[in-house]
Amino acid sequence: MAKILDGKSIAEKILSDIKKYIKMKNLNLSLLIVLCGKNKGSLLYTNLKKRKGEKVGIKVEIKKFSEKSDESEIINVIKTSHHDGVIVQLPLPSNKNKNNILSSIPPEKDVDGLTKHSIFTPATPKGIIRLLKEYGVSVKGKNIIIINDSMIVGRPLANLMLDKGATVTICNKFTKDINIHTKKADIVVSGVGIPNFIKKDMIKESAVVIDVGISKKQGKVLGDVDFDSVNEKASFITPVPGGVGPMTIAMLLENIVNKTR
Repeated sequence: MAKILDGKSIAEKILSDIKKYIKMKNLNLSLLIVLCGKNKGSLLYTNLKKRKGEKVGIKVEIKKFSEKSDESEIINVIKTSHHDGVIVQLPLPSNKNKNNILSSIPPEKDVDGLTKHSIFTPATPKGIIRLLKEYGVSVKGKNIIIINDSMIVGRPLANLMLDKGATVTICNKFTKDINIHTKKADIVVSGVGIPNFIKKDMIKESAVVIDVGISKKQGKVLGDVDFDSVNEKASFITPVPGGVGPMTIAMLLENIVNKTR
């Protein structure tokens, strides 16, 4: 049986340290979250960020826009924000230009690291690296496959792991014969949003499996990994929920605090 990479418990420790630091330094920090549309998952995740932020002493404002809101109105709110950090909750409605909206975030306020000009490491990749470190899992000299080629997860994560001496292959859900790659990997990171995409026969014995995927089926939150079967073969595995998700929020809030250091 694999050892669980418990992101929830590690994240709580990080949040506790952030709270102590904010109190010790008497910091007055704030975060603006831009939410557009009626995506239920986005609303839940946004409210969770607000709760966690306020728990550590960061003021969090959620600015809601309807799908019919003018894009220029959203951009104006972002550009004129007085907050220390600004994030745009994704996904945006299909009638909105994601690149235009994200690029309006000032680099020094892009605490989610969503744009190429951001001064911050993207929260999810940073959270994955921290989680592995906390459990003593080194990536140096390891073969790693990342099944996600996005600018906010796959590509920045690949760069972080390359910097630490790993050999990295990036794939996506359209990669042919993907199991050929996964079977060779010491660490498998999956973020395609397809339930049970990674099965037991796709990984090698004692592989480390990181599940970044999230989807809903019959009201249940699921990851990319067929957890019960893969758990029998892997050495380490992240659960969904309670794995990468809490680490992402912790890293987001840590990025805000790091502006003051």
